[in-house]
Amino acid sequence: MKAGQTKNMIVASMCAALCVVLPMAFHAIPNAGSIFLPMHIPVLLCGFICSWPYGLVCGVLGPVLSSLLTSMPPAAMLPGMACELAVYGLVTGLLFRRVHTRSSTANIYISLIAAMICGRIVSGALNALIFQAGSYSMEIWLSAAFTTALPGIAIQLVVIPALLLALEKVRVIEPAGQRS
Repeated sequence: MKAGQTKNMIVASMCAALCVVLPMAFHAIPNAGSIFLPMHIPVLLCGFICSWPYGLVCGVLGPVLSSLLTSMPPAAMLPGMACELAVYGLVTGLLFRRVHTRSSTANIYISLIAAMICGRIVSGALNALIFQAGSYSMEIWLSAAFTTALPGIAIQLVVIPALLLALEKVRVIEPAGQRS
């Protein structure tokens, strides 16, 4: 196994573990998981740092492990959430290595916002068509994906770029112009 693969496996494992630990800190507050989206941050970071295959796996494993170990998310929410988070890890990993503007910040925001939109669309579509068919509506999706989640979205838009730019600065991840 190559050193880069080992590093990615370790980082992805740490991100999956954070998917269990971070929500535990937030769930002392009623409905905090839906408001602050603590599980989303490690998955998005995993996609950015390790690339899409690791981000995708972290997006599936994180909520599954959390559900098994802590019952969060509840079983009824798990399939939609696992698919949503898998898309976050996939899209950030794919786009971050393919979007090349002159600005690292722009590369991060383009990848992050696209992933956040794609994940929410996939989650809404799967909930409406499969996981909660008949009981899921556009109003429920808009409320859950955007209105209730607004604080978590804001946190992601501030924290993730700041962390990634700091990691680029100390060369934990490659600067924008050097990624393949």
